[in-house]
Amino acid sequence: MEPVQMEELTSGASGRIIPVFRNLRRSVPSYNSLRRSLIFIQSIFLWFILFLRLLPRHRVCTSSPPSPSSAVTATPKKRRFAFRRDEEDTLRRRALAEGLQMVKETETDDGNSRCKWNTSLFFGVRRNALFCRSWFPVSGELKGIMIIIHGLNEHSGRYAQFAKQLTSCSFGVYAMDWIGHGGSDGLHGYVPSLDHVVADTGAFLEKIKLENPGIPCFLFGHSTGGAVVLKAASYLHIEGMLEGIVLTSPALRVRPAHPIVGAVAPFFSLVVPKYQFKGANKRGIPVSRDPAALEAKYSDPLVYTGPIRVRTGHEILRISTYLMRNFKSVTVPFFVLHGTADKVTDPLASQDLFNEAASKFKDIKLYDGFLHDLLFEPEREEIAQDIIDWMEKRLNADNLEHVTSIW
Repeated sequence: MEPVQMEELTSGASGRIIPVFRNLRRSVPSYNSLRRSLIFIQSIFLWFILFLRLLPRHRVCTSSPPSPSSAVTATPKKRRFAFRRDEEDTLRRRALAEGLQMVKETETDDGNSRCKWNTSLFFGVRRNALFCRSWFPVSGELKGIMIIIHGLNEHSGRYAQFAKQLTSCSFGVYAMDWIGHGGSDGLHGYVPSLDHVVADTGAFLEKIKLENPGIPCFLFGHSTGGAVVLKAASYLHIEGMLEGIVLTSPALRVRPAHPIVGAVAPFFSLVVPKYQFKGANKRGIPVSRDPAALEAKYSDPLVYTGPIRVRTGHEILRISTYLMRNFKSVTVPFFVLHGTADKVTDPLASQDLFNEAASKFKDIKLYDGFLHDLLFEPEREEIAQDIIDWMEKRLNADNLEHVTSIW
């Protein structure tokens, strides 16, 4: 029996850049000639679109003048309808996010929660309302704060168990849903720009630092969220607010299924940015070895399981390309964790980051045979403890440096 051939994925388990042109590999003479032809076709198509936009201004009216009620064109009506639809969907998702149980009372010995939690809205750099969560120990001094940036298509509420483990070790936790994810504003699964997510992450971190002066902060990012965190930490003013970053299965080397896809992605992301690639989920690649975790993820109404949207896919390719070119300029302390059996993002790219980064304080751990969603693997508690141990090691190193500087 021949092994099943898997399609290449982006950094979201349920969102892939479909190899639409995979059947052209045999018939295409060369990539350069195709690229020149595509650029020519793009130019013609752009001129055609421009012509269509200008055409109504020069149209000769051969019938009776339109009534005032028909002066509003169909396009604004469609836009208003789409806006109302997206707004209603956002409110529905936000209600679901608000109702999500973040601490199980039955897990405590005395029936009382050992951590306090809260939800709130944070307005990002483009004034979008972003849904946020927080978990804090009921008592005791905080060692530090972890800020969680989730992966593509998921949401912050999925990390409640991880947050509970962090609070039990005297860490506070914040988490933010990206635009178009969870309980945040935007069309579900649509990311107009990952640079907006990077900027929102920086602004959220700054707000947390102001509210918690003197407490060390760490950024955590999973998958595409890991790419967002790494790029955010490349800015000196953000790196200066951090003790370090933690990356699980980061999307550092994401390639299109065929070079042609990479060539046309920028064009189609401008023309039809919200379009969904149909049939994207026919054959999914498992992201966890725990069947219960898979069922919980894909039955979660706040997890986007539709085909990936064109602009979102292009943004993943764009940020991945940027990061690959700038590994050597990374100076932030970091800990990268990856499963060697991950088929969604590349564990070798995490190894390259570790090898090439200029950071003085850096660590890597590769888990043999583990899949993409490390914090949802059967060994999730051990992996979370590895993260906690690293943060404590980082804080102790800072304390030793402080003592040395005093002497």
